[in-house]
Amino acid sequence: MNQRQRERLLQEIQELVPQALLGSLSETYRRCGNRNCRCHAGGPKHGPHLYVSYRGPAGKTTVYYVPEASHAAVRKGVEAWGRVQVCLRQLGIANKEKLIPSKPPARTRKRPS
Repeated sequence: MNQRQRERLLQEIQELVPQALLGSLSETYRRCGNRNCRCHAGGPKHGPHLYVSYRGPAGKTTVYYVPEASHAAVRKGVEAWGRVQVCLRQLGIANKEKLIPSKPPARTRKRPS
């Protein structure tokens, strides 16, 4: 990876970080508590209800509900988080290759004295 590619990745990360949200999305459809509602009579369930889940510092998965008014922003934030991870992975691989070349240097043979 050349310096220009590295700078492009760093710039992209810098642009994405302010909106990035840790986690992954899941959608659910549910029945409500009203027995007379269409959802109990075989009609479509209510939803989608959007949730974000992530693994917290103690290793436990945490989930939170996303209000409908925030769906678009949260989707964009989780997508930004994923893109940041891709950029960081590319930088990490480039750093490894820079520090530890994949091909070891050729050995030089010592001449007997």
